[in-house]
Amino acid sequence: MKKSFLGTTFLALLAAASLAGCSSSSNETTAETAAEAAEETTAEAKEADGDLEKLVVGASPAPHAEILEAARDLLADKGYDLKIVEYTDYVQPNNALESGDLDANYFQHKPYLDTFNEENGTHLVSAGAIHYEPFGIYAGKSDSLDELADGAEVLVPNDVTNEARALLLLQDQGLLTLKEDAGLTATINDITENPKNLDIVELEAAQLPRSLQDADIAVINGNYAIEAGLKVTDALAVEASDSLAAQTYGNVVAVREGDEESNKTKALMEVLTSDDIKEFIETKYDGAVVPLF
Repeated sequence: MKKSFLGTTFLALLAAASLAGCSSSSNETTAETAAEAAEETTAEAKEADGDLEKLVVGASPAPHAEILEAARDLLADKGYDLKIVEYTDYVQPNNALESGDLDANYFQHKPYLDTFNEENGTHLVSAGAIHYEPFGIYAGKSDSLDELADGAEVLVPNDVTNEARALLLLQDQGLLTLKEDAGLTATINDITENPKNLDIVELEAAQLPRSLQDADIAVINGNYAIEAGLKVTDALAVEASDSLAAQTYGNVVAVREGDEESNKTKALMEVLTSDDIKEFIETKYDGAVVPLF
């Protein structure tokens, strides 16, 4: 009887130990699950309560602001509440960035940024290129480059870098000839041959789509063409992918000098050069906007 009692006791203790081990493992799993859930809940609560760190970025409405909107949730995952401030010109977003009203802006290419700094004494730098927008020649009163009348009116942007880009495209189409060394600083004063006596009219870039119907043709920046509902596939001519412009005019994220490696800048660049954003650009713009990453 004594031996039987000891055996029974031993088995009971062994079973209890086994149950305790299962309970411990179960408790650990439950604790881990609870911790993960708490972490997710905290992140959601922070976002709901506005505890995410503000990231203010200035942009042209299309495609820049649209691309940023597609990046909003991805930035929230990195702890940032994205605020997009839209501008319809090329001057205010740089002034706002210089003054500290913005953390970054996204609307311009580097040649324009460099020229702006030189002319305005600002201290802005590129954090990296995101995409390229092919310049196009769009039809106004004339629907063929070959049949342009003598003295036809041609609209081009009036800022230095974009005017050069427009003139180079016109030259590529055989409509005029520029000085050999004019390159990316070309202006109408660098035209050496103009066989059709084209009337080159300089306008502020944002005005070009609205004035298109009153001219024969216009050379329009990609973002303003998109905003106006113009399709690059309908353009009379488009910059070639191997052109000087295509290699030079990538649209960049600009920040204040010294902020290139800030946490905000790093997060913004990581998201804007992600596979998700690349897919968004390629799907939405059908060649009118080309990723550079």
